[in-house]
Amino acid sequence: MNPLKGTYLSRRLSSFYLSVSARHSRCNSTSATPPADGHLPSVASSEILRTKREAGLRTPGIKWADEDSSAPTRIIVGGRETRKMNTYQAIRDAMSIALAKDESTVVFGEDVAFGGVFRCTMGLAEEFGKERVFNTPLTEQGIAGFGIGLALMGHTAIAEIQFADYILPAFDQIVNEAAKIRYRSGGGYNAGGLTIRTPTMSVGHGALYHSQSPEGFFMGASGLKVVIPRSPIQAKGLLLSSIRDPNPVIFMEPKILYRSAVEQVPIDDYELPLGEAEVLIPGSDLTLLTWGTPVYHCETALHLLQSPPPELQPVIPASLRSANIELIDLRSILPWDVKTVAESVSRTGRLVIVHEAGMTAGVGAEISAEIQKRCFLKLNAPVRRVTGWDLPVGLQYEKFNIPDAIRILDAVVETLAY
Repeated sequence: MNPLKGTYLSRRLSSFYLSVSARHSRCNSTSATPPADGHLPSVASSEILRTKREAGLRTPGIKWADEDSSAPTRIIVGGRETRKMNTYQAIRDAMSIALAKDESTVVFGEDVAFGGVFRCTMGLAEEFGKERVFNTPLTEQGIAGFGIGLALMGHTAIAEIQFADYILPAFDQIVNEAAKIRYRSGGGYNAGGLTIRTPTMSVGHGALYHSQSPEGFFMGASGLKVVIPRSPIQAKGLLLSSIRDPNPVIFMEPKILYRSAVEQVPIDDYELPLGEAEVLIPGSDLTLLTWGTPVYHCETALHLLQSPPPELQPVIPASLRSANIELIDLRSILPWDVKTVAESVSRTGRLVIVHEAGMTAGVGAEISAEIQKRCFLKLNAPVRRVTGWDLPVGLQYEKFNIPDAIRILDAVVETLAY
């Protein structure tokens, strides 16, 4: 047994207290003031975000709606423009395109005619009319059922559940009706025109009814797709793909990224592929798999691994700091990209899965089981999961419930040292 294994948690806690003491001492010292945004990447300063026009237009997998899909991919992207958008603006842009190009499209939900709680539908009712963008009563089951009916009649229905925490009253309609109607009717009917948008994941103070991540509850719902974007470019492209997909889709939007994630988003109509993960950082020593907000916590953890602050240096062996970690954004939760993940783990021999939902029976459990089966002889360490605790999200100290950069770093170091 490696003597390092099993000691990181206690050492990390000790280093935490040392860090607090060090910060207090620095407050009274004459040392240089750290930069306002800190030394570590935040969402706003993330290197994963595409903040330049050229980078935005060259997003991997992008498919322009005005180009022949069978034609060769163009190298030159001249003539196309981008605009600086945060995530909620990119989502609003996607819905505006859908409404403009398809007269059967309707957008509805609680308060959407007023712009919605997170302003994703701001101005759509004025632009396209209140017959196509309208409010509903406070009934999630009714919103889902109404959307299913519209889809069965051939409409494109974009429903909003105000918070993912409140999607559970609609669970029967989504799982037993929307997901099964094609099979039930022998292909005579389908709810493929239905897309359900809903804000998900923690925001820092949402507590037990506004910070849940319920994507795992839908893993067994055959006929359904579940998508979670990480950024504005991803949100617009994946949402347009979801709206046009021939299956009902639950599109979960990490609420803390609505304003914090900003990119140069192409203004044209484009799609990004569903069911395909994206390798954000290539590597050869460990696969780090996640989706949504934790993508940025993982990025921070990798910076801590490579350049640990003094408080963490004693618990991160120098031999591990040069490890090449492959970071993958799953994007589509159902169906998830087994091929990309299995290929990566077969090369790296190690897998750490990160998600905000609780551990028991979460998405990570399904991925772990499948990878253990496919890559068993290639694994150099057990698959590790870093998740939220199996508890309701607290009314205070929500940060301690979510998998932050320190917990991710701890799992990466232990897995590398196994």
